[in-house]
Amino acid sequence: MKRFHVHVRVKNLDESILFYNALFNTEPTVKKDDYAKWMLEDPRINYAISTGHSESGIEHLGLQVEKETELQEVYKNMQNAKGTVTEEADCTCCYSKSQKSWITDPQGVDWEVFLTHGTATVYGEGINARPAPEVMEHWTGNDAKKA
Repeated sequence: MKRFHVHVRVKNLDESILFYNALFNTEPTVKKDDYAKWMLEDPRINYAISTGHSESGIEHLGLQVEKETELQEVYKNMQNAKGTVTEEADCTCCYSKSQKSWITDPQGVDWEVFLTHGTATVYGEGINARPAPEVMEHWTGNDAKKA
């Protein structure tokens, strides 16, 4: 089953965690010094926030899948959307090990499609060790300010 994903850039993590704890009526599933994530079942969403950005707002949107077959299905849909699909493949990002691809919609909103297969002790490795806007610019050519 697929899960909608939203990643938001925030200025104050603690203040934002308090807000989303109240809004979602639950604590984050993952909480780090620079990142928090709520894996909600109703609505079925992976809602993440992080600091370290020059601007606040939507970082990117995405679809998280649970099976390799779903990943292939959504990847095919990305190809049918006729945008440029960028393969990130296996990576460490957002304290998780995932396989992912990216596409940017006609409005400049970056979309991530990913299958998570483990946790990580660091926010990211390689290109994903950089602040998120720099990662987005590297993978998609989008400066992460259009979303």
